[in-house]
Amino acid sequence: MDGRWLELADGVFARRHDGLDLTTGLVLGADRALVVDTRGDDVQGAELAAAVRTVTTLPPVVAITHAHFDHCFGTSAFPGVPVYAQAGCAAALAVTAAAQRAEWVRHHRDAGDDRTADALAATVPVLPDVPVCPRPGSSHPVDLGGRVVELVHPGPAHTGHDLAVHVPDARVLFAGDLLENGAPPSVGPDAYPSRWPDALALLLARDAATYVPGHGDPMSPGEAATQHAGLLAAAGAAAGAAAGAGAAAGAAAGAAAAAGAGAADGGAADGGATGPGR
Repeated sequence: MDGRWLELADGVFARRHDGLDLTTGLVLGADRALVVDTRGDDVQGAELAAAVRTVTTLPPVVAITHAHFDHCFGTSAFPGVPVYAQAGCAAALAVTAAAQRAEWVRHHRDAGDDRTADALAATVPVLPDVPVCPRPGSSHPVDLGGRVVELVHPGPAHTGHDLAVHVPDARVLFAGDLLENGAPPSVGPDAYPSRWPDALALLLARDAATYVPGHGDPMSPGEAATQHAGLLAAAGAAAGAAAGAGAAAGAAAGAAAAAGAGAADGGAADGGATGPGR
């Protein structure tokens, strides 16, 4: 069975997986267990469900941190249970699932991993059915019996529909892919890099002693803060570059206008061939 459990606090676990260095979670209450993310295909989901049963026989509920395949394509292994996700997650998954599957089937075949490619090709993702936290900064309590966890949408960051799971009594926060340990955060085409620092800051403001990233080992508040500082610096650099590009484009537009005026007067202007958009 792939993976190993790490007990972070009483009844709160992270499970580390070799594939993509993924990290899933498990939170136990008196009546129910909350599974955080379900892995990347039907087979991997079934392995996770079996691993959960080695820890607890409590009936599960599921929380999905976002609609990327490696976090949610294994949900079929948890049939008939509530599957929580941010309000935009189901629609995002419905739109992108086929393309994600095709891309990663190719990736696994190119890597010579036909077993994983075949499992992913045969997987039909299950959409989350309990939409929560429609607005940035909103939260939703889930009562597990003697323990209430908070589902939190910190705002657009890694995706537009990120969901974190905060266990206040244990001071543990599952951050999804807003945090990664061992590699820089993944900024894909559906990410919001300029808004990511603010979203992560909202999570860092919560009372947590342990932050669980979507990939890699659990992190201390200091490690999470260091990653936040890096994101903030990157966002600032990108904003500065964009401002510089805008100023250059404006200067080029002015030069082109001046060149046009000079030509109308019968004169020649240096750089007249340079126009906006170069």
